[in-house]
Amino acid sequence: MHRILICDDEDGILRYLSKLLKAHGYAVETCSSGAALQARLGRLPDEPFDLLLQDVRLPDYSGIDLLKLARRKVPELPVVMMTAHGSVDDAVHAMRLGAYDYVLKPFPKEKILGVLAKALENRRLADENRRLREELQRGGGDTSIIFCSARFRQVYDLTLQVASSDANILILGESGTGKELTARAIHQLSKRRNQPLVMVNCPAIPEHLLESELFGHVKGSFTGAIRDKAGRFEMADGGTIFLDEIGDISPAMQVRLLRVLQERKVERVGGTRPVDVDVRVVAATNQNLPEKIKRGEFREDLFYRLKVVTLALPPLRERLSDIPLLVDFFVQRFNGRFKRDIRGVSDEVMRFFMSYEWPGNVRELEHVMEHAFILCPGTLILSEHLPPDLSTHIPGAGSRQLREDENEAETIRQALEKCGWNKAKAARLLGISRRTIYRKIEELAIQE
Repeated sequence: MHRILICDDEDGILRYLSKLLKAHGYAVETCSSGAALQARLGRLPDEPFDLLLQDVRLPDYSGIDLLKLARRKVPELPVVMMTAHGSVDDAVHAMRLGAYDYVLKPFPKEKILGVLAKALENRRLADENRRLREELQRGGGDTSIIFCSARFRQVYDLTLQVASSDANILILGESGTGKELTARAIHQLSKRRNQPLVMVNCPAIPEHLLESELFGHVKGSFTGAIRDKAGRFEMADGGTIFLDEIGDISPAMQVRLLRVLQERKVERVGGTRPVDVDVRVVAATNQNLPEKIKRGEFREDLFYRLKVVTLALPPLRERLSDIPLLVDFFVQRFNGRFKRDIRGVSDEVMRFFMSYEWPGNVRELEHVMEHAFILCPGTLILSEHLPPDLSTHIPGAGSRQLREDENEAETIRQALEKCGWNKAKAARLLGISRRTIYRKIEELAIQE
């Protein structure tokens, strides 16, 4: 039973709303003055309620000030303002400060009931999303879902909402956008979290073996089938199966997969007895499936079976504000892995990161950072520590590297001349190993 607190200085309004809301299953508490509401808000959050319905203008207190107090006490509390025509501007101002909505007096019962129902549903979804985020973080499944952009926030919030359902989900996105990571998060947040999550990279399995891998086989069904074997769908029974790059499977395999989704049964290769399976399917692709359907390369009925819910992951170039967070995340990860103490990247490198197209998306950024960690001798990643195919895109980076190579070659040449071109002595003089000086002489083409 939802608990609603109503504040209005008109007794008639309080009586009308109390009767109406109680008749529709709400628990109701009332305040007839701003002072009474302030006292009641002072008992939050120890004595909570689910929604505040208050007049925007009260004789003894500012409704706006009371709204601010409520929002400080319980930021997620939905507040609906009641207002007369002469104070609509105050109600609009209240919404800018965080009120959920406002209603104009006199309001029909359908209007007030509809607004309250939507406000409470919004609160329920917000509470559920917060609980799921906390659960995801406790389980460690959120360790690489790093973002601050509004573009990714939309996808993330939808992921949290649909994860607890049992609907099949189709994840769309370019390579490297995090489709597998999203699938793992969906499973971890679902009621199937304690059951298996089975991952299948469809293109990685030869076509002639994919049917057996997915649905299993019986002994003797083909050469090499020396025993009965359960397929991935049976392994995932009770849990989730992730079919990565589903757009690559053949038409014949599409027919088999559609039958499994429709009947919730699998039949092993060479077998005659269907096996019931209770599996949630999460599929992913970087291909344009509607275009493949037009060309007759992908079944439309299978497409709609897979895409009960669609999650479209944005490429990194459309969420550039996430790059500094991702860089910090990879710095922490690789500092731990390589036992380093690198502080981050230079301003020049960060400017380049923010202007680069990132065709490989987050996966490419991860590989670039790992490459830089291997080459960086100090505590700050510079442009020369990036892979050569990237560093050449940075203005001045090539000429700067050339100058550094020339300086290094001159230093080694001077040491060699001082030591009579005895490479072992020159290496000791420079404080480097003999192997290093031989490599440098060859790389920098140093000659007597």
